[in-house]
Amino acid sequence: MTEIMQRIWSYFWLPETKYVIAAVATCALLSLRLLPKERRRIGGTVAVFGLCLCGQLFGALLEALDYSRLAVMVHEIFVIGSGMALFRLMAIFVFRVILPHFGMVVVRIAEDIIVLVVYAAFILGRLHLVGFDPSSLLTTSAVITAVLAFSMQDTLGNVLAGVALQLDNSLRTGDWIRIDDITGRVAQIRWRQTTIRTRNGDVVVIPNSQLMRGKFTVFGRTDITLWPWRRWVWFNVTYGSSPTLVIQKIEATISSAEIPNVAREPRPTCVLMEFGPGYGRYALRYWMLDPQPDDPTDSAVRVHIFAALQRAGMQLAVPEQSLHITKENEAYRESLHRREIERRMADLRKLELFAGLQEEELRTISERMVHAPFACGDVIFHQGDAPHWLYLLAAGEAEVWMDFPDHSRRLFRTIHAGGTFGEKGVLTGEARRASVIARTDVVCYRLDQATVEEVIRSRPEIAEAVAEILARREAEMDTFVRQFSNASSDHAVSQPKAGMLAMIKNFLGL
Repeated sequence: MTEIMQRIWSYFWLPETKYVIAAVATCALLSLRLLPKERRRIGGTVAVFGLCLCGQLFGALLEALDYSRLAVMVHEIFVIGSGMALFRLMAIFVFRVILPHFGMVVVRIAEDIIVLVVYAAFILGRLHLVGFDPSSLLTTSAVITAVLAFSMQDTLGNVLAGVALQLDNSLRTGDWIRIDDITGRVAQIRWRQTTIRTRNGDVVVIPNSQLMRGKFTVFGRTDITLWPWRRWVWFNVTYGSSPTLVIQKIEATISSAEIPNVAREPRPTCVLMEFGPGYGRYALRYWMLDPQPDDPTDSAVRVHIFAALQRAGMQLAVPEQSLHITKENEAYRESLHRREIERRMADLRKLELFAGLQEEELRTISERMVHAPFACGDVIFHQGDAPHWLYLLAAGEAEVWMDFPDHSRRLFRTIHAGGTFGEKGVLTGEARRASVIARTDVVCYRLDQATVEEVIRSRPEIAEAVAEILARREAEMDTFVRQFSNASSDHAVSQPKAGMLAMIKNFLGL
């Protein structure tokens, strides 16, 4: 019994066995630590290696029992299996750990081909060592390969197409592509097929040969951070609005607004595409940064377009129909208008700026107030702009930002519903000292300079109360500016009430 055990051990424990086991253990432990996502594959390969060692031990047992021919066959089969397991672990460690550490990424199909070539060379080498001539095997395998290639043309076409797609780097995992009516992100590129996950969560499997025969569009890659994708947003405007003004207004609004996922460069462009029945058909072309939220980004852009057209008094085209308007309807509309004026007058009485006005003066202002909505992120006016309007904030919030000589921008204050802004420019003619940006979707009413001038000319004593309010606000702004300006830098000095009153009277010619 002892002699048999010695023969088994001597046949099983060859000089190279301990090195093979050490190499497998080293690669497995390092890969398990560095590649947690590959643990299942590594564990399976180690299990196969263990089974192959048991198979070699079984071959040694057959040798000890004098079944030499069968023992050699069994031993070599399991030696080949253990060698393939070792090469698989080494490939995982080299291709997933070492090469990526040096910035080299080998595509999956190329990795599989390299491993298959190593397997073939190892098998042929082992067969040659045991005295088997592999030339006859190669001849036979060539015939079998030809028969299989003829009978599996479609499958082989898919496999070769998958190899070509990855070797020429025309398609990568993570790419955003469009093929026919399918748009999505490449999840996997395998030997036979490519898997695409759409935005709706659908998984679409496309044979690789179909990708090679047809055309597909790549419009985004994970390793290229700046790959903007141009989008088109269509809208129709009636012929009552000048196309030049429509284009200028939309381009200025979208370029200056803070819209997430919309690129600053290249700048958005608006074009008149065609003339329709009663309307001009326009397209805003902008560049999207991330293809994933495509519809939400388009929706946000449409919101800004709609608000810009409303502010400019331009109308979106709608189906037209003729209606007979009765006197009762006219009276009803007059009643609605009267109630709206009364509501505006009630809101004006709450404002400090208009607290001293009489009923008729408030009614005049209410009649001439212009509805001006802004979308979140819209610039209501820029620092340095010429003053044309006084704004009353009816709903929402707006922020006042100041630009400094060092090219920095700082938040001065937030204007809440019920506040006013832009008063000084309208009453003194000075350029805007700050920029005002809509923090949320806001509803504003704006009042032109002529109306304000008419009210103050009718009662010049109002100018004194207004001057006191403006002087206080200017002092607050100057204090804020001095906090962030150098002592030697030039900055505006706030006017006292008397100086502000003088500026108003001088500008209005009182």
